[in-house]
Amino acid sequence: MTHAPEALLKRLFDVAVAAADPMVCIPKHLPEKPSGRLLVVGAGKASARMAEALETAWGPVDGLVITRDGYARPCAGIEIVEASHPVPDQRGLDATARLLELLDGLEEGDRVIALISGGASALLEHPAGEISLEDLRKLNEDLLSSGAPIDQMNTVRKHVSRVKGGQLAAAAYPARMISLIVSDVAGDDPAFIASGPTVGDNTSFEDAKAILASNNIVLPKSIDDVLMAPTGVLPAGAAKLSKTENIIVAAPSLSLKAASELAEAEGIDVTLLGDALEGEARDLAKEHASLSLEVQAKLAPGDKPRLLLSGGECTVTRRGNGIGGPNAEYALALALALNQQPGIHAIACDTDGVDGAADVAGARIGPQTLSKASKNGVNAADMLAANDSHSFFDLIDDQIVTGPTLTNVNDFRAILIEST
Repeated sequence: MTHAPEALLKRLFDVAVAAADPMVCIPKHLPEKPSGRLLVVGAGKASARMAEALETAWGPVDGLVITRDGYARPCAGIEIVEASHPVPDQRGLDATARLLELLDGLEEGDRVIALISGGASALLEHPAGEISLEDLRKLNEDLLSSGAPIDQMNTVRKHVSRVKGGQLAAAAYPARMISLIVSDVAGDDPAFIASGPTVGDNTSFEDAKAILASNNIVLPKSIDDVLMAPTGVLPAGAAKLSKTENIIVAAPSLSLKAASELAEAEGIDVTLLGDALEGEARDLAKEHASLSLEVQAKLAPGDKPRLLLSGGECTVTRRGNGIGGPNAEYALALALALNQQPGIHAIACDTDGVDGAADVAGARIGPQTLSKASKNGVNAADMLAANDSHSFFDLIDDQIVTGPTLTNVNDFRAILIEST
């Protein structure tokens, strides 16, 4: 190993992000540019970068994509609209309405390229029934603070929308659509990435209601009315989806593979714990701390370092009023569980560069994390109890700050273990 642990872990994260850059992965999946009428639509944190990659290959194209604030890219033909994430705003609703207008009236010989990535659940939104923006925002806020896994949140979102669960693809019918997708969900199921706007759905309104009930989410009347009289979401195999092809162009597994290859080139043995790990961030951290200690106990002096890699999407059930995200909370809980154990360093970051707070991707830890906090008068356990992990790592200068990465393949976690 030729680099200090902190530098190596940051390089691994950077390589994982680079592997999911749409400028790298989009050209590999573009068909030959079709003749005739062509329209590009899309939404998500990576969608503007995807549009930029498409126009780099094809030149200016008509279209509209909706991305998160700060994620816009220069495009000559495709209009880029920024909107709020993770909670929808009026800009997103207005842009979605215009996007649907572009699709209206397409004919059989027309072609549509859809550029879809994580984040579109909030950015691409046209609420069903009489649901107001205020009610929609409250639902999203309640889901985000509930600790529900992303697939459950997106199940609910589909059933209160006129554009999710295959409805975007249906709006383009009978035109042929190719949907290029950057995955940010466990298992890479396109039905749950961005709430599946171009994919048929096999969940039910009863599923959505059960998820809301199990998380004690009280619905406003407008949303309750929609769930009592369901319409819109298309089942898998619906005729209006027959002309849509869904292609995953980037996924957590590919990013972890890139990081693994770099680590092995550095003389490190790699264990992949999985690219679809879910659950409460602090609970997963405790599991990984125990595993790390077991691995270290088996290392003899002079043995190669070991690296535990994992991806997926953790959640946080808010108990306090602090500022944090799943990756920073995982890192703080991991530091507490390891309790300054020598020879173990880790990094946990969101590949989109935003871990629940603007520009902060996540955090790093090492044997000195808790002692650094103590010297600064910071109590790590109290900060974890308050869900204040970002403040904790800011105070000890161990945040990972990247700004928008222009892609999104979910969480990246790496634990480097050396013999003692």
